[in-house]
Amino acid sequence: MNSIKNYIENNKDRFLNELVDLLKIPSVSADSAFEKEVHATAEMVKAQLEKAGCNTVEICQTDGYPIVYGEKIIDADLPTILVYGHYDVQPADPIELWTSPPFEPVIKTTDKHPEGAIFARGACDDKGQMYMHVKALEFMTATNQLPCNVKFMIEGEEEVGSVNLGVFVKNNQEKLKNDVILISDTGMIANDIPSITTGLRGLSYVEVEVTGPNRDLHSGLYGGAVANPINVLTKMIASLQDDNNHINIPGFYDGVEELSREERDEMAKAPFSLENYKKALDIDDVYGEKGYTTNERNSIRPTLDVNGIWGGYTGEGAKTVIASKAYAKISMRLVPNQDWETITELFKTHFESIAPAGVTVKVTPHHGGQGYVTPTTSVGYQAASMAYNDTFGKKPIPQRSGGSIPIVALFEEELKSKTILMGFGLDSDAIHSPNEHFGVFNYLKGIETIPLFYKYFTELSK
Repeated sequence: MNSIKNYIENNKDRFLNELVDLLKIPSVSADSAFEKEVHATAEMVKAQLEKAGCNTVEICQTDGYPIVYGEKIIDADLPTILVYGHYDVQPADPIELWTSPPFEPVIKTTDKHPEGAIFARGACDDKGQMYMHVKALEFMTATNQLPCNVKFMIEGEEEVGSVNLGVFVKNNQEKLKNDVILISDTGMIANDIPSITTGLRGLSYVEVEVTGPNRDLHSGLYGGAVANPINVLTKMIASLQDDNNHINIPGFYDGVEELSREERDEMAKAPFSLENYKKALDIDDVYGEKGYTTNERNSIRPTLDVNGIWGGYTGEGAKTVIASKAYAKISMRLVPNQDWETITELFKTHFESIAPAGVTVKVTPHHGGQGYVTPTTSVGYQAASMAYNDTFGKKPIPQRSGGSIPIVALFEEELKSKTILMGFGLDSDAIHSPNEHFGVFNYLKGIETIPLFYKYFTELSK
């Protein structure tokens, strides 16, 4: 597109300053203490969409946090692209592990980002990546180069399961009607190895509670005579996987997509250093399901992980008790053809069945979503590939992600359109962790690449 690089260079400082202002607001949807700030962020997104050129922008109320909707319709006969993103962020805990305050953005250089990276909660997930689309629209409208229609749907509850988005989508199908959905909430292999995410895993997230005696007991007087809920819970969890790290839940693997040798060989072409991977995580070996590589384990295979476990006394010093209750939070990442609600029920039935006498078990489902695969033969994927090729100088590699964006499958079910996942973050950007960051190069490269997707998608759709 004409002058895109010049436009970015002339506005680089402003683009960075605007993102910094957005990142200063602690829009933590999981903590009600930040309710005011989450609403303030929605208002800021609305204002920036208006400045970027949308001729309609509105704050759409839900039973939770609002959805910001905007659109720029230039011709009803032209294709329409729907951009999805989220303005809420993860909690910043543990605060003490941040090298700079999580909501006081700073730009620092790193090994992966020698040009600098913006350190702040939400920098990569997803404020920085969402805001690329706002600035891309600004360029296209300011230079009169918008080739098609565009709609924005930016929500404030992605980090808590998008609990109200489904209702909004079902009730606004005509408003959200589109030809393709564009999301930047994923990553790429490296700054010199562009890639496009073509698959996402599904998710089932549950909490379990094991109850033994009706009160905490003295471990001397009762130890060995009654079931200890913490001991029992750990044994139950350990039994969920065998020595090959295969999940021992009956029916769990029914319908699991098994990729062909050819597909697995194609995946293996993506550059990957096992030694660098271990070094980056400070581990001496990898771990996972037997018979699969590291990149296969974290993308095309289902998993089960304990995300939190607690019970009894955990304060300073000693307190010799047998706790009345023990708890754990467990997530299962799922692959295409595994229905998350079915998996949740299979887990619940199995976990309750393996409880020994002397305890009772309660399983509480929290949230989940289906897996998703984008065909590389689609017009949207081809347009994205051409756009990356123009800005990076090389064809992007299709790559399946281990992460989950549950609403992607919902979009296809309700809106009948494919989703293209154009992410510009790196695995090292520490999303959901202390010191989250987003490269300045990546941010500006996204703004440069997105308008080309619009151009090529419009041309290929004719």
